[in-house]
Amino acid sequence: MKNSITGTVCLTQQPEENGGFTLLELLVALALLTILFAALYGTFFSLTRGRDIAAAGMETRRELRTTLDQIRRELSGAFIRGPSPLGGKPLVTFVVEDRDSFGRPASTLTFATFVPPRSDSAPTSDQVMVRYRAEEKEKHLELTREAQDRYLPGTPLPYPQMENVEGFLVECYDGSKWVRSWDTAPGLNVGVPKAVRVTIRLKEGDDTTEFSTIATPRVTGS
Repeated sequence: MKNSITGTVCLTQQPEENGGFTLLELLVALALLTILFAALYGTFFSLTRGRDIAAAGMETRRELRTTLDQIRRELSGAFIRGPSPLGGKPLVTFVVEDRDSFGRPASTLTFATFVPPRSDSAPTSDQVMVRYRAEEKEKHLELTREAQDRYLPGTPLPYPQMENVEGFLVECYDGSKWVRSWDTAPGLNVGVPKAVRVTIRLKEGDDTTEFSTIATPRVTGS
């Protein structure tokens, strides 16, 4: 009898290396992601803020152009008129008051002007009393406009024409110099000015910028 010896080979499996990240690597990656997102967040909101500032500036410029053009057109049709022979109509004057608000010009401009007829059936004339004034509002100046048909009763309500202006200055040219006051009441100035210069000041960043228009009244009045 032969004895056979069977050899058994035992294979020992070596432990595999772990392919994950260490805690230090995770912390470094998290810190880099935080820095990246903070940069993207700041850039996004900087662009958004810049866009909003640009849009607000464009809207302010649009309001400025509209306001100066409207004042120029209305001043072109300005007129004065004395009492009628029957004494029933009040004296219509052209008045510019030189005022200031904490060192900023805040003129008041009151005059009568001709306007195009309305398309609706409301009983109106072609003569309107208009007043522009700059009033203090929450440490800023607000330019308001009042308009009322000359022959209709009532008190007009001021309409906010422009907000956050830095000054509203009205100057009148008498033929030799520019003056800041004008009143065609009897005994004062005679007739409407030969020209009227209206200046609106706006804050742009750290600077104050002036925008002006010059109107020439075409009606001499009576």
